[in-house]
Amino acid sequence: MNARLDLLATVAPGAPESEVFRLALQHAVGELGALGAAVHLRGPTSALRLVSAAGLPSALVRSWEIVDQEGPSAPALALQRGSGVWVPLEPGNSPVRPDGPAWPGSGLAALPLSSGDRRIGALTVLTGDRGEPAPRQWDFLRAVVAWTEERILQAPSPSAPVPARPDGERRRRTLKEVGVGAWDWDIRTGALTWDEAALELYGIRPAEFSGRIEDWMRIVHPDDLAPTLAAAQRAIRDRGVYEADYRVRRPDGSYGWIRARARTTYDERGEALRMVGVGWETDEPRSARDALGRALRHMSDGFLAVDDHWRITFANLEAERTLGHSEEELFGRCLWDLASATKVPGLEARCRAAARQGEPVGFDVRVPRSGRVFHVRLVPGPDGRTLYFTDVTTKRRLAVERRTAERAAAERAARITELTTDLARATTSQDVVEAVARRVLPPFDATGLLMQVVEGDRLHRVGAVGYAQEFLEAGEVRTRGFGDPAWDPITSGTPLFLSSVEEFVAHSPALADVPALAGKQAWAFLPLAASGQTFGVCVVSFDRPRLLSDEERTLLTTISALVAQALERARLYDAEHARSRELQRSLLPQGLPRLAACSAAARYLPAGQGMDVGGDWYDIIPLSGGQVALVVGDVMGHGMPEAATMGRLRTAVHTLADLELPPDEIMSHLNDVVGSLNEESYATCLYALYDSTTRTCSIARAGHPPPALLHPDGSVHFPEPSADPPLGAARPPFETLEMAVPEGSLLVLYTDGLVESAKRDIDTGMAELGRLLRRTHEDGTSADLERLCDTLTAALLPAEQQAADDAAFLVARLHALPADRMAAWPLPRDPKAAGQARRHVRGQLADWGLDDLVPTTELLVSELVGNVVRHARGPVRLRLLYDSGLICEVYDGSLTMPRIRRAKESDEGGRGLQLVRSLSERWGVRYTPTGKCIWTEQVLRGRGDRQDGGPDDARDAVLFDADLFAADLDVLLSGENDT
Repeated sequence: MNARLDLLATVAPGAPESEVFRLALQHAVGELGALGAAVHLRGPTSALRLVSAAGLPSALVRSWEIVDQEGPSAPALALQRGSGVWVPLEPGNSPVRPDGPAWPGSGLAALPLSSGDRRIGALTVLTGDRGEPAPRQWDFLRAVVAWTEERILQAPSPSAPVPARPDGERRRRTLKEVGVGAWDWDIRTGALTWDEAALELYGIRPAEFSGRIEDWMRIVHPDDLAPTLAAAQRAIRDRGVYEADYRVRRPDGSYGWIRARARTTYDERGEALRMVGVGWETDEPRSARDALGRALRHMSDGFLAVDDHWRITFANLEAERTLGHSEEELFGRCLWDLASATKVPGLEARCRAAARQGEPVGFDVRVPRSGRVFHVRLVPGPDGRTLYFTDVTTKRRLAVERRTAERAAAERAARITELTTDLARATTSQDVVEAVARRVLPPFDATGLLMQVVEGDRLHRVGAVGYAQEFLEAGEVRTRGFGDPAWDPITSGTPLFLSSVEEFVAHSPALADVPALAGKQAWAFLPLAASGQTFGVCVVSFDRPRLLSDEERTLLTTISALVAQALERARLYDAEHARSRELQRSLLPQGLPRLAACSAAARYLPAGQGMDVGGDWYDIIPLSGGQVALVVGDVMGHGMPEAATMGRLRTAVHTLADLELPPDEIMSHLNDVVGSLNEESYATCLYALYDSTTRTCSIARAGHPPPALLHPDGSVHFPEPSADPPLGAARPPFETLEMAVPEGSLLVLYTDGLVESAKRDIDTGMAELGRLLRRTHEDGTSADLERLCDTLTAALLPAEQQAADDAAFLVARLHALPADRMAAWPLPRDPKAAGQARRHVRGQLADWGLDDLVPTTELLVSELVGNVVRHARGPVRLRLLYDSGLICEVYDGSLTMPRIRRAKESDEGGRGLQLVRSLSERWGVRYTPTGKCIWTEQVLRGRGDRQDGGPDDARDAVLFDADLFAADLDVLLSGENDT
């Protein structure tokens, strides 16, 4: 058995069907020791047609050529049941019809033949006296049938489409050269009449011709029978001419081509009666058409030919399988009458639209139930249309998957590009965290990000996204431990991926509560390494179990390397930026002085993340005579050089203010300072000098926004002195604006960062500042200066905005010195002036209740007046100011500045200013429009404040007897005593 099957296996694919059937029958008969065998194939009109036989005499073969496929014969039963059948034979009986010849043997064993999922015929074996085949023999027959089915599919097909009609001249020439047979077919009874030429043409002896249509069906090639009958039915239905080319079997077993032409007659009711026609042998070359027919018949794509009315004229095997109908069921039917075609949405409409265009069109359709996708191509022709349809389900699915993968890869590449760009732009560590959260988490469907760096034996959190605060706080106190998944990548330098809570707990049993606390179910722990050192870990987490693919893991590992480089750079920037901020804050006032002339509050707000330190600054400088200087400035640019320039300018302003120069002169000196630094340094500045004794404010500005003045009545005014250029670019002199300031007015000095931004110009910002000041005056907020600063900050610099520039502002409530706290007297320019000054002092201090300061004050006044009388010129004037301290001022018309000298033991003079310095808290000299003013300031202390042995006791030791000393000084000045 195996030898026979091996022998069959050597038959090359492409053998003709007749050769396949012959070999199959011969080996079946030989293996089973049977009497004979036959192969039947399905044909039209419910008939099985004998196509090959072995070992059977012609008498038996003739009776078995046409078998009813619905009948009880063995081939029909095998076809009906789809499995092997055994039909015993009774002696003397025919297995086909009762009137047929008796068959020898014990029975018939039949197996169905299939093509794809369609049964096309049967192989039947006539057994000898051994009876039904044994199971082993049945297995052999099934193997032979399987081999036959496989080789049938590979066999070349002789079928071919019907050629175009030759022209009339050619037909006439052909009819002269060949014999023409006539025939007459009674359509209602099936009787067939042939003349002698037809019998000769079809190779049938008159004695063998029964006059039935079956005589013709027996000799027509099985592949041509169905299309030929379909063409006849179409001609009858359409009342047209019947034309067909088909092959007939000659007596020697070969096949020849016959061309037939006929017309149909009809009765008065329109029913077909007879078809009368002729047939002749054609000698046209068939090789090309045969090759084309075989190619079409067995091509892997479905192929349909339809006429102008969409009736099917040809269908290959793939089309039959796809449409779910056999060859004989398809021919002549309208394509749109098939359920399998109408169930495809849009197929008919698109095909009809394509046919109207008259050009080849291709499109895809989807079969709803199966989900299969076919590509349909419709090609119009002169006699109809051809449709090609290819199952592209897998191809389209793969294309979609490929496009999806390419799109995903492109998206990942774009994300990586965007991440790389964002990381390149990232300045701070927080910028890096935000970039990773924005560019990495969405593509991986991740929900959490945690970045930590090593600090000693702890992990310090740099940034986090998607975690509860309780979890983050608990993680801050966790030290290095064995099996901690956050420490493992740092120690090993390799990533750690945990796809579920179970994997996490198995890896770190001691941390089993962490997943629930974190609310995560999968993790990727990625080491952060740069400069050859692993310094931290980046944790990407998921809120569901997540098994990352190898590609995703590789991508995350690559991303972690980019993040590590950016984070290392950002940490260096953070450290440098922190130092810069600290330096800048150290250069700003650590606190504002408490002065009687004004109460003040201030704010400095650095630029947003990613911006370097700036040069904004403010200051309050107490001066003599109830004066105070209010300053605000802005060095253009950001960076350490700008911060250093700010520190230099602030120091310069203090130095110049202590000289009590006018605002315009201070601006000129500052302009020189900035110009001496470098040609690229520029700064804006506003200097306001407020005198509480005169209630006047002098303002000078260099390229700086004007101050805002809130009057006690709630009105807001922006005094605008001349807008001189910034320091470093200006040319002195500077303009000074003097204005009267009512008691309790609020002066606001600010830099442009407070009122100007990318979304708001400076005019709009100043208008908004004015509106806020008016509103705070109405609701009483302006009374609390600290609260007022918070209000201005929240409104003009909201926290969610990332400011591009620093902002500094100073708010000062200006107070006037009451008239009853001031006293002034003119003094003569002679030695008696000192005595008059002492009398004025004694009387005024008594009125103010400052009797304990009389001795010291008299001595100071005597020294100051004595110096003026001796060394100065012009009118002399004395003024006392009772403020937070007691201020004594002596004015004269001289510009000569007194200075302290170190007197020798033998010198008679040179000790007066040393005495003044010892007796006063502060002293100094300032220029006035008419000369100068020498002033002293004493601190007011209650008698109960003194402590024995303290500084006041030392001062009392110096003040041995002020009256006696003053009297002696008067004598010396008058020249009455030479000693």
